[in-house]
Amino acid sequence: MSAHRSKVIITCAVTGSVHTPTMTPHLPITPAQIADSAVEAAKAGAAILHLHARDPETGAPSADPALFMDFLPRIKAQCDAVVNITTGGAMGMTVEERLLAPKAVSPEMASLNMGTINFGIFPLADKYPKFKFDWEEPFLRGSKNAFFRNTFQDVETILQTLGEGHGTRFEFECYDIGHLYSLAYFVEKKLVKPPFFVQSVFGILGGIGADVENLLHSKRIADQLFGQDFHWSVLAAGRHQMPLASVGTVLGGNVRVGLEDSIFLGKGELAKTNAEQVAKIRRIIEELGMEIASPAEARKMLALKGASEVKF
Repeated sequence: MSAHRSKVIITCAVTGSVHTPTMTPHLPITPAQIADSAVEAAKAGAAILHLHARDPETGAPSADPALFMDFLPRIKAQCDAVVNITTGGAMGMTVEERLLAPKAVSPEMASLNMGTINFGIFPLADKYPKFKFDWEEPFLRGSKNAFFRNTFQDVETILQTLGEGHGTRFEFECYDIGHLYSLAYFVEKKLVKPPFFVQSVFGILGGIGADVENLLHSKRIADQLFGQDFHWSVLAAGRHQMPLASVGTVLGGNVRVGLEDSIFLGKGELAKTNAEQVAKIRRIIEELGMEIASPAEARKMLALKGASEVKF
């Protein structure tokens, strides 16, 4: 059984590297847009903000630390949410590139993908007759013959560089059951120490499917492997976002929403802001008789080093 959860942590993934500007006019791209959208999400109830950077001219994913520093201080000045920086970046980036920003800003949290997978976003390319920017279609179609690299050495490098070197703790993103066993390996080697945050990811082509049976199975295996040493959270892509997050909450989990994971608020309805998605899952949580965690409560639950220890 996962660690006792008195309140539900809402994570908001603000922009990501999957969706492109053609798909929605509401995707935060510039540093100002990312900062404003993140702060709105925090005010709506997100205790953790998961952040990527984008080229402000084209919206393409970027690993440039200077772009992160254009929005991180603004966010910190306007809210007390936990800042969680990507180490996944985007497909095609090297581990060295993916570590540039986290090493520069020394965040309280960072995402860490627990295995190499096929990450198929190429079907999205067929949904749009034309694209706003030249990079979008090749980026999407290229995923048909590419993979998202996260070897055991890559994971160990990130754990040592950020975990041991910066005191950063991690959102362990597990796209399949095998990733839970990979995490258990690093726990056994004492490179990961409790309490840790397991993000079960559903609905990515190449990973575990988005259905309730898989959700239940993932929770059973995580409980079996980690006992009370972890906090569990649920992330489901696209139209599965709200249904699986709601079920995960009932099962004792935390939740992640945001425009990185889904550009919709409801069937056929584009979300205009990240805050709309946060507000919706918050209503569901509270109507189920539960409370959301504040940033301070999330920091305590996850044993984070505190906002005063970051470099932005």
